[in-house]
Amino acid sequence: MAARRPYVRPMAGWWRRNPFYIFYMLRESTAVFVALYALQLLYGLYMLSIGEAAFDTWLASLQHPLYLVFHTVALAAALLHAFTWFNVAPKAMPVLYLGTRRVADRTIVWVQFLFFFVISAAMIGLALGG
Repeated sequence: MAARRPYVRPMAGWWRRNPFYIFYMLRESTAVFVALYALQLLYGLYMLSIGEAAFDTWLASLQHPLYLVFHTVALAAALLHAFTWFNVAPKAMPVLYLGTRRVADRTIVWVQFLFFFVISAAMIGLALGG
């Protein structure tokens, strides 16, 4: 009698077989860029604690083209993450009612986007001194 061979399900590249999983992995990978950006900001705080000369050196290093590319990618990753989270938020929260009427999911999403843009505009205004 031949020895039985158990079925071994191939796991390599499982996420590349379905477009939904490809997007899922892309969305989850955005956390890596957000974490790297946070570490870079923490390093900037550390340099600020050392002194003005160290902080100025850190600021000058941010002008390197690789840092500019990194900041662009990190911004795109953060925006993708925020956009997908705003779209899933109505499914992750309890049902909202205004009086006796249920608030539509798309209303919740649009209100989040509205607050996002208003707060972002306010922060940009503060950063630019206006």
